[in-house]
Amino acid sequence: MNNKTDNSKQLRKEKQTVTMRAISLLTLFVATLMLMSCAKMGSPDGGWYDETPPRVIGCSPADKGVNVNRRHIYIYINFDEFIKIDNPSQNVVVSPPQLNQPEIKGQGKRISVELLDSLKPNTTYTIDFSSAISDNNEGNPMGSYTYSFSTGDHIDTLEVSGYVVEASNLEPVKGILVGLYDSISNDYFKKKPMLRVSKTDASGHFTIKGVAPGTYRIYALQDADGDFVFSQKSEMVAFQHERVVPSFKEDTRQDTTWLDSLHIASIKTVPYTHFLPDNICLRAFNEVMTDRYYLKAERKEADHFTLFYTYGDSILPSITGLNFNANNAFIIEPTEHKDTITYWLRDTTLVNQDTLTMALTHHITDTLGTLQLQTDTIKIISKEPYAKRTKDMKKKMEQWQKEQDKLKKRGEPYDTLMRPEPLKINMAPLGEMDPDQNIWITAKKPLNDVDTAHIHLYSHQPTDSLWYAEPYRIDRKDSQTFVLKAAWKPEMEYSLEIDSAAFQSIYGQASIAIKQGVRVRSLDKYATLLMTLQGMEGKPVIAQLLDGSDQVVKEATTHNGQAEFFYLKAGKYYMRMILDENQNGKWDTGDYDADRQPEKVYYYPETIECRAKWDLTLTWNPNARPFNKQKPEQITKQKGEKAKSIKHRNEERAKKLGIEYIPNNNL
Repeated sequence: MNNKTDNSKQLRKEKQTVTMRAISLLTLFVATLMLMSCAKMGSPDGGWYDETPPRVIGCSPADKGVNVNRRHIYIYINFDEFIKIDNPSQNVVVSPPQLNQPEIKGQGKRISVELLDSLKPNTTYTIDFSSAISDNNEGNPMGSYTYSFSTGDHIDTLEVSGYVVEASNLEPVKGILVGLYDSISNDYFKKKPMLRVSKTDASGHFTIKGVAPGTYRIYALQDADGDFVFSQKSEMVAFQHERVVPSFKEDTRQDTTWLDSLHIASIKTVPYTHFLPDNICLRAFNEVMTDRYYLKAERKEADHFTLFYTYGDSILPSITGLNFNANNAFIIEPTEHKDTITYWLRDTTLVNQDTLTMALTHHITDTLGTLQLQTDTIKIISKEPYAKRTKDMKKKMEQWQKEQDKLKKRGEPYDTLMRPEPLKINMAPLGEMDPDQNIWITAKKPLNDVDTAHIHLYSHQPTDSLWYAEPYRIDRKDSQTFVLKAAWKPEMEYSLEIDSAAFQSIYGQASIAIKQGVRVRSLDKYATLLMTLQGMEGKPVIAQLLDGSDQVVKEATTHNGQAEFFYLKAGKYYMRMILDENQNGKWDTGDYDADRQPEKVYYYPETIECRAKWDLTLTWNPNARPFNKQKPEQITKQKGEKAKSIKHRNEERAKKLGIEYIPNNNL
């Protein structure tokens, strides 16, 4: 028995040894194959990157399927690899628009879409994923992809495309909704959701897909409340009177196949279906908010307070003082649009009064949208109480007294009365100025009228030691600002000398004596620009010269199609033109209810380079390009996003390893 047991144990050991050797050999064989495979690829550190974009392998319901009659629908799109979807709530557009936000999820190798709205009969549905889909590992983009199905017996396949730009500055409008109505009635835009929709990308481009044959109106809407109708005046909108009639034609295009990122494999002419129109350009604008509401009152400093409204009114508010006499109590300064009004207190006793209680009678928009007179009782409290200002003044006086005592002990001259703080006056420009500039004189407090006998302007040539009195004119702009004008001569030096107390505030503060020199630059520093505006003869035009930040440097108005700019410093400029139809000297927005488009704005498409001592003459046809192709890229703030593409990392890797990479070799 013992011998049999021993033999059996020995046999089991031998079998185990054979099995372990077989496993070791198999492991070695597999490892060798893997090394050989890696060696064959020439990439010992893990193999080539995946450069293949995801591919749809199935859909439920089927893509472009018909007669989908479910009331509530789940859509599944399956791919050949793991995928991810970028910000579906923003990048994916469902059409017809869904009042209930669809639930869109990327899960493993599948995208699921749940449409929460009931499906409409005989309707084509499209889900435009744009370029939001890419593979999960390497981020290879799938490219533009649109899924569609129909609840009827056919699929509508027409498309309408174009651009949306901001009317005031031709900036591309990103993410604005663009939609179609099959009715020509303007009321639909404010009452019914859009029929078919799309969203603009970063370049302002849109494509509305799944459109049926017919005649449509097109609109753009910055839909703030998600109801797909123009329901709030604050929403940016665009519309056009021209009807949209979708069509198509058979066309050809050049398709380029790349061998790698630098080398072209082939260029082929391929047929495709060209959908029209593809060049719609909508100019979007915000309407003027005419509803007038009282916002607030501020009294940051004791000597004035400011009333703020949402919109201006030609009739200023009426103030009745409840704890003070409001008769002739204020210097009133409204802004240009009269939506902000500042009241300067004339009487120092009112300045020292911490709380002003008043009955404010003003025009306010009622619930029906009509301006009505309304009286409100308000209290305006100084941010700096009189007690605090008195305490601060006492400390200041004590400090002054200590300084005078020190001077007295040292036997030096000292004051027995504390002098009031002088009125600070600011002037601009300083140092050098252009021949077409003037000198602005400003103060922080309202000023009394100035006595020109205390203001002197002298000039002299650099080669002449004598100074000569120059004539000038001083104009008042507002309560705190004066402009001194003269016939400024190039290369001339001037001295502006202002006597003490020439300027006085309404509170008795007086300015100190000021002497300021200024020199007018030589004509050798400037260029001149003459721009001929083709097709604008007899039309009111505002031509604006812009800097690299799209800010106005100089402005010229013209009716003869010629815009002239003098005294231009050397540098790069850009030009904008406003067709000032109402001739009010500014750009005006549109009004949907009044069926009024915003005034047209044009951009010269090139950079204008001016050189010192050069006269530059240019010709510009503002209507030669569509609005979306006018504004130079250098000053366009909303940049278009670069199209996502395969990264070609394998080429770069092969170069580093010094080996050849052959795409699509299935390794």
